Amino acid sequence: MLYRNCLDSEDFAIGYLTVDEQWRVTSCNRKGSYILGVHASAIIGEDCRKIFAEDTRFQEICPKFFDLNQQKSSSNFIEFVSAPRINDKVHPIKVRIITIPGKSGTIVGALIGFVDLSEPLAASRMILNSIAEGVFTVDQNWRITSFNRAAEDITGYLEEEVLGRSCKEIFKANICKTSCAISDCIHEKRTISDRTAFIEDKEGQILAVKISASPLVDMLGNVIGGVETFTDITQTLQYELILDAVADGVLTVCPNGRITSFNKAAEEITGYSEREVIGKICSEVLLASPKPASCPLIICMEEKKSIVDKELFFIGKGGFSIPVSVSIAPFIGPDGSVLGGVQSFRNNTNQLQKALILDSVADGVFTVDRDWRITSFNLSAELITGWNREAAIGQYCSDVFCSSICGKNCAIAESLYTGTPVSNRSITIKDRKGKAKSISISAAPLVDQDGNVLGGVETFRDLSVEMYLRQQLKQKYTFDQIISKSPSMQRIFQILPEIARSESNVLILGESGTGKELVANAIYNASMRNDRPFVVVNCGALPDTLLESELFGYKAGAFTDARKDRLGRFAAAEGGTIFLDEIGDIPHSLQVKLLRVIQQKVYEPLGSNVSVQADVRIIAATNKDLRELVKKGLFRDDLYYRLNVVNIALPPLRERAEDIPLLIDHFVDKFRIEKQKDIAGIDEQVITLLMKYSFPGNIRELENIIEYGFILCPGGYIKPEHLPDTFDDDEQNGNGALLSSHRNLSLEELEKKAIELCLHRNKWKKMATCRDLGISKDTLRRKIQKYQIVNPVESS
Repeated sequence: MLYRNCLDSEDFAIGYLTVDEQWRVTSCNRKGSYILGVHASAIIGEDCRKIFAEDTRFQEICPKFFDLNQQKSSSNFIEFVSAPRINDKVHPIKVRIITIPGKSGTIVGALIGFVDLSEPLAASRMILNSIAEGVFTVDQNWRITSFNRAAEDITGYLEEEVLGRSCKEIFKANICKTSCAISDCIHEKRTISDRTAFIEDKEGQILAVKISASPLVDMLGNVIGGVETFTDITQTLQYELILDAVADGVLTVCPNGRITSFNKAAEEITGYSEREVIGKICSEVLLASPKPASCPLIICMEEKKSIVDKELFFIGKGGFSIPVSVSIAPFIGPDGSVLGGVQSFRNNTNQLQKALILDSVADGVFTVDRDWRITSFNLSAELITGWNREAAIGQYCSDVFCSSICGKNCAIAESLYTGTPVSNRSITIKDRKGKAKSISISAAPLVDQDGNVLGGVETFRDLSVEMYLRQQLKQKYTFDQIISKSPSMQRIFQILPEIARSESNVLILGESGTGKELVANAIYNASMRNDRPFVVVNCGALPDTLLESELFGYKAGAFTDARKDRLGRFAAAEGGTIFLDEIGDIPHSLQVKLLRVIQQKVYEPLGSNVSVQADVRIIAATNKDLRELVKKGLFRDDLYYRLNVVNIALPPLRERAEDIPLLIDHFVDKFRIEKQKDIAGIDEQVITLLMKYSFPGNIRELENIIEYGFILCPGGYIKPEHLPDTFDDDEQNGNGALLSSHRNLSLEELEKKAIELCLHRNKWKKMATCRDLGISKDTLRRKIQKYQIVNPVESS
């Protein structure tokens, strides 16, 4: 009776049934009668399985009842939860079965406890479903006992799908096995807040959530489970990851200037960690100023305006200055109030270093975009053009330079369209005052990492001084296209104008490669016949059988295949000049006809008996000793004397070694333009080798050596490894040629010559000359004064 009174107590919120071994109801308490909706007397003696089967709330439970007759002890304890949806409403039911043993140990019945979870939680469920955060509860076995609507929205699961299942099975969180928040809170009996975790939703998508957990306790303080709230922070976390992925430093502040966020790039640029600066005044951290009014960010918030790319200097954690470019904007609320501000900044150290480097370059440098507007302008560009940087940037390059090639021949346009550099092009520009200036330019396209052309860059050098010096040197050391400073060549330069003005025949003698054709050209250019033809005939290159017809022409029928008349070289040169190169190679039979042309000024074409008048000046050249050929009877003496009216003997290069540096510079300039390669010059070691070389091929060989070096050298200076393979052997064979050419000089004259050569080789750098000669600077100065050696640049 006492037992029954206890079960019928109003404080007892669980419905109970007792059944015998056949599942027949033997008793039912008042709460059980209420939950089942029947009077207790109506179900006494009835099979409880039939009663539960007729109630939709318990239909899922019925298959789980077992045959009590098979139970052998009272240790059996079964508990399970069902959550059927009835009329679109979830009705969670919790059932517990405890078997009752008899005296003999056999099972004589069972106590069935059940509770309708929807009844006591109805009010709290409404509250839970109104919460924006996901909320779920678990019992002590981590089985979910409630799941609010926000939890359904976040995870995609319905409540009936998760009730009674383990929370680990549902969420698959990354902290389940290591630091489960709800497990920790139950074991430690304390609340855990703001722990970040990653869970899986119903579709298997990973979600980032911020969770808090607390233990659930009954009225007696016993822990009966736990409750956990969670918020989807996936989007917020994405924003944070994006912010940390930005290359620029970004910080935000509240209205009073205190830092509220500080991304990773800001940490890297300043050296401060986010923990060190959060909550501190921005100006105190980055500007080392206690006055917020000095902070541009505070000023922007006060004035409600933005700043873009303002140049500032921050103070890093180590106390060093950091050049930065900052952009600032205030956060404006809907009512117009300032909620805070954001500042992004970029480390300009590399750009500043590049700008300083560019400003230290002696050449002018500027860049343009694809619209030809100038985007950068270095200090040398300012000095050469007269434009200051601020005025030039943004202008069209043609408006600033007004060059002779602006338009179709623009070098920077050519580099942009072709995608290849343009090197060492000489042009004329006008400075800001309108004065013409000669400059040398090089241009190249500016491309990004994907090869897209963004603009162009051009470097330019003022050639005014250089051109003046070159003109002075040319006036002193050149005649027409011939370059030399040797005394023997200077004497030839002095008489060439007189020779050119005369009508006499000229015989030019010299080894192969000494420039005989250049001398012939110079005589022609300075003569009165320079507006008439100049015909060159290489007598050694033509077969003997063709030479006569080539010189004098022929008539139709003169020989087989001579179908029509053809004029010869003398006819082509009528009124002008003919240059007979390698005159020593013409056959003896043709020498007679050539002598008649020289003596009588007439000739007969092949196959004709009619004489043709010849008004032609003859310049002949040979690398052979004609006197020796005359002695041997291979060359007519009368022809020799007719040709040798004016005799010009060109010295070989080994006898005019002082010309080697001048010729090297000339050929470097020539091939730099022809090859379009950025070769600055010749390495000093190469110059030393060339100065000692005998040059059996003379100037032509030197030209070939420089051209070979241009082919192999990728850029910069031509070095010994860029010389021909046979050069070393040739140099060794001719090592003493330079000294042997001056063997008749006195000791003082040899010393003077050695000092001059060394000065030229080192481009008049006296310290380098002292090192090569092994003498002091004072000794060198005394020797220069003694021998009256003059720097040609200074003298000009």
